[in-house]
Amino acid sequence: MAAFAYLSTQVSEGEDYGFYSLLPALLILFVAIITKKPLESIFAGVIAGLLLLDPANLISGLGDLSMEVVQDDTIVWIVLVCGMMGGLINMLERGGSVLSFGKLMARRIKTRRGTMLTTCGLGVMVFIDDYLNSLAVSASMKNLTDRFGISREKLAFLVDSTAAPVCILVPISTWAVYFAALLEDNGAVDKGQGMLLYIQSIPYMIYGWVALLVVFLVAMGILGDIGPMKQAEKRAQAGQPIPDDAPVTDFDTSHLKHTSPWVGLMNFVLPMLVLVAASVYYEIDLLFGALVASMFTMVLYFWQRLLNFSQLVDAMLDGFKVMLYPIAVVCAGFMLKEVNDQLGMTPYIIDALSPYLSKEMLPALVFLSMAAVVFATGSSWGVFVVSLPIVIPMALTLEMSMPLTVGALMSASAFGSHACFFSDSTVLSSQGSGCTPMQHALTQIPYALIGAVLTFFLLLGMGYLFS
Repeated sequence: MAAFAYLSTQVSEGEDYGFYSLLPALLILFVAIITKKPLESIFAGVIAGLLLLDPANLISGLGDLSMEVVQDDTIVWIVLVCGMMGGLINMLERGGSVLSFGKLMARRIKTRRGTMLTTCGLGVMVFIDDYLNSLAVSASMKNLTDRFGISREKLAFLVDSTAAPVCILVPISTWAVYFAALLEDNGAVDKGQGMLLYIQSIPYMIYGWVALLVVFLVAMGILGDIGPMKQAEKRAQAGQPIPDDAPVTDFDTSHLKHTSPWVGLMNFVLPMLVLVAASVYYEIDLLFGALVASMFTMVLYFWQRLLNFSQLVDAMLDGFKVMLYPIAVVCAGFMLKEVNDQLGMTPYIIDALSPYLSKEMLPALVFLSMAAVVFATGSSWGVFVVSLPIVIPMALTLEMSMPLTVGALMSASAFGSHACFFSDSTVLSSQGSGCTPMQHALTQIPYALIGAVLTFFLLLGMGYLFS
């Protein structure tokens, strides 16, 4: 930290921070590898960045940054959605619905491969939002994966690989709605044509397709366990699917009510259908969907006398408490993004690659640079507010295919969300599955890198093909 305070004296007022802007992100990676703790690592990077910006006003800067982040509409949305989703899943657990769903699945699934393929299939079906995927699929499948000796780390990988990588490929998702509007705002297409451009770009969102291929190859046993995943699977098959130091994710089931399996299944499926239908009705907004689904579930369970009103309220509040840690990690990630924006990290990385830009290289270099930015910041949405005004004019100037450029951008966003150890998708997948974000990230990163390397070379080939 003293070194960061010293470096701040080496930058004149109004001068770009240049390479120094990368140092807080590199510090986070270093601390995370040493400590295996994402929240502490991010805060170390935030403090380092603030010292680099203005060491004399560290406390006021930290206070202003905290206020700015908690007042951000996106953060408020994330806090409410994560909390309400935690409460909804807690109600499903305490009402016996998740247990009934697991028992019915267990009657029909008799193998490890079948369990993993079913997990992937559910992840693909829950395409409307990666948060819904990360929490709902993991909650419904972890008892079954435990039964077949599948590690919680592999469950988190299966869930996370069908979260953001699938959501970008479906035009009826929160990702599509957000990025379509962002493309219109940055002049990539005329007003009202953003969704059309997004749909045209889906075939070129290479990372989404490759990640989906990789996860199904792993589920089928064609692609074996690599690196840390191999150790996690050995531990699970020896009788310990839940890793050491795993967070407490199994909700309190002391009030669990036993119903017939089919009634329990109905009590699980109906709230999920209401959640999806309400989210679609309210223009793909998971917040309104979670609110409607929570109210519906409370009425449904109260009517069946599965839980009384006090128990339902306790379930919602306890579910919210379970989500506090992942919410804190995501909020810290947004603080880091703000610091990186002030340091000018994103423009520096893009400018550093500009001398190598050509029409042929543009898609691959856009993917490479933006994947690095999203990985370093954990913000798969926020960084594009800064980068799109730079990337879109480049593509227009070089007359590169706009669908291919958008495909490269979305691939970078999905990779960053998939691979970063403190991205919202990674944190929620690990929390729902029952392992720490670092345990999930370290076991997942070899597969994510396979996808990233294939994506880079495919985009490179397409760049020359479209030229």
